[in-house]
Amino acid sequence: MNGATTLMDEIESLLAELTSGDDQRAEASVMRLAKLGKAVLPFIQPFLNDPDPDKRWWALRLLAELPGDDLVPIFISALSDPDASVRQCAALALTRQPSPQAIEALISLLRERDALLPRLAANALVAIGAPAVPALLEVLNNGSPMERMQAARAIALIGDQRAIPALFNLFAEDSAWMDYWAEEGLERSGAGMVYFKP
Repeated sequence: MNGATTLMDEIESLLAELTSGDDQRAEASVMRLAKLGKAVLPFIQPFLNDPDPDKRWWALRLLAELPGDDLVPIFISALSDPDASVRQCAALALTRQPSPQAIEALISLLRERDALLPRLAANALVAIGAPAVPALLEVLNNGSPMERMQAARAIALIGDQRAIPALFNLFAEDSAWMDYWAEEGLERSGAGMVYFKP
């Protein structure tokens, strides 16, 4: 009984640090709470629905340190949080714990006007790797200019050979950005800079 009480006291003390408003103390708390594993889940769960976006952010930051595919639905749900910083944190969490379950939700974030979120979503898609390529190719073919830029970067960094024809097509767009990622993607996929019409 005393051991359980001591653990609860430790968790509650660390949660107070997590929500202290001091980022350094909160980050230190994340590292210590993560060492306790899934025992912290019942305590952190209420934070995920707290009206304060800062509490939601730190709850996701902690969960990103815990292993387990069972947490992926929490991150996917947080991708539609009303607060942009919480959505960013969820995308970062999915970069650390990539899952094909998140592809559709992450693809939808490529059209966000937030300066950072589309890039973070693309990073998470890169972490997912080959399973994300068909959805990224669809965006590359039919998305807005901003979506296509992030899709091109993600496809290039994944380096999947299925994307080689699409990458070659990017050279026809007269865009330094697209040229760069086409070259990078072809290099990573093993095609290299092969044949071009003079």
